[in-house]
Amino acid sequence: MRDRNERLMAIRRLINGSNISSQEELQDQLERQGFSMTQATLSRDLKYLKVAKMPDSEKGYIYMLTERQLNDPSENEDIPITGFVSIDYAQGMAIMKTLPGHASSIAYALDNLNSYEIAGTIAGDDTILVIPRDGVTKGDLTNLLKTKMPGFRREEVH
Repeated sequence: MRDRNERLMAIRRLINGSNISSQEELQDQLERQGFSMTQATLSRDLKYLKVAKMPDSEKGYIYMLTERQLNDPSENEDIPITGFVSIDYAQGMAIMKTLPGHASSIAYALDNLNSYEIAGTIAGDDTILVIPRDGVTKGDLTNLLKTKMPGFRREEVH
């Protein structure tokens, strides 16, 4: 049996990647990926992730992560990311390089994303250690940074 964090990340990926309209549909897709759970467990996971149903022109209603609807792109533009130089990954963590003196403001912005993927950050003068939660992949973290912090789109992420 796979652990809860892996299951939560799989739910997030499925909801972000496709238009799922029911718990049964979501549970079927999760079972195809090797996750076995009861409907009650799935319901608790959806509540924990703050998943909501939103109107959809094709399926009536679909699941959506509420953070996606609440954080409109115009809000993300205010996140201070000046000084970002590069990002690399080691031992499941991300190491960000910044210009001298910029690490603490970028780490502050990352911590205030309030995203499930990031457990926390540690900042020095020009380096940030980004600690992801268990089950979060390099791709999950990179996608979070690209979608929540638009300035990263302009930079090359390794």
